[in-house]
Parts: sequence; structure tokens; C-alpha cells
Amino acid sequence: MWKKVDRVSDNVGGLNRSVGELIETLVAARLWEKFPEYDLKRAYQRLPIYDEKNAQKTDIDILLVNTVMCMAVEVKRELDRMKDVDEHLKRMQLIRQYPPEQIGNKQLFGAMAGGIVDHDVKNYAYESGFFVLELTGESVHLVPPPDGFEPKKW
Repeated sequence: MWKKVDRVSDNVGGLNRSVGELIETLVAARLWEKFPEYDLKRAYQRLPIYDEKNAQKTDIDILLVNTVMCMAVEVKRELDRMKDVDEHLKRMQLIRQYPPEQIGNKQLFGAMAGGIVDHDVKNYAYESGFFVLELTGESVHLVPPPDGFEPKKW
């Protein structure tokens, strides 16, 4: 029985990972088009961030870049917890502390994306300086920022 329970647990874990990867792929497709004013036409997926001892500290789900700026996008199947935003704030600090060569000293912006986006979490993400994206059935939709929104730079 324990072998069956372990096998079911592995299958469920794999399914959650597969759904998360599918959401990432859907969000990444032509994501640069959502930010025409930034001209971020190069994209990287699942970019690891290493410290000076070559230990992985975090990773970036999607990184959009140009020659002077970049945007680190965290993708969640469901963006439904304030904790997700807080974790991305910490990730942004780590990215700035240990920037990979694709980032260097460029201006760094952040975004949160999800298949399902909770209204309160969306507002919290904006208050934290993140852009917010959500899947809409046919594509990814940039949620119009509130009046006066200023994206935070890290």
C-alpha cells in the first residue's frame, strides 16, 4: 500500500510541475509584446541565480531584456497568496545582489503572472511595484495598472 501511495504522490507532484511549466510556456509566448514601451525583445526561461560560491540562490522563471533594462517575471499557476509577492520581492533583491550576465547593471523591473490571479494579491503586487499578468483563455493579458502606478526599479 505504501508503494502505491508513494507512486500516487509522485504522479500528483509531476502533474503540478507539468501544469506549472505549461503556464510558464503560455505566459512566455510573445511576452515582450505586452511591454512595447520597454522594447524587451530577448527572453530567457528558468535562469538560475548563483552566489559567489556558485551555490544556486534562486531562479527567474522568465527574464526579458534589452541593452539597458530587464524584467524578471515570476509565474504561478495560481497567484493567490500575498506570500508569492513577498517571495518575489526577496528574489528581486537576490537577483540584484547576484546578477547574471544577462542583467549586469541594467535597470531591473519585476512582474507577477498567473493562470488565476486573486484580486487582493493583484493589488498587493501593484503596491509592491510589480506589473501583473494573467491568462485570459486566448493569450496573456497585461492587467491595466492603477492610475499613478510606477513600476519599482531594483
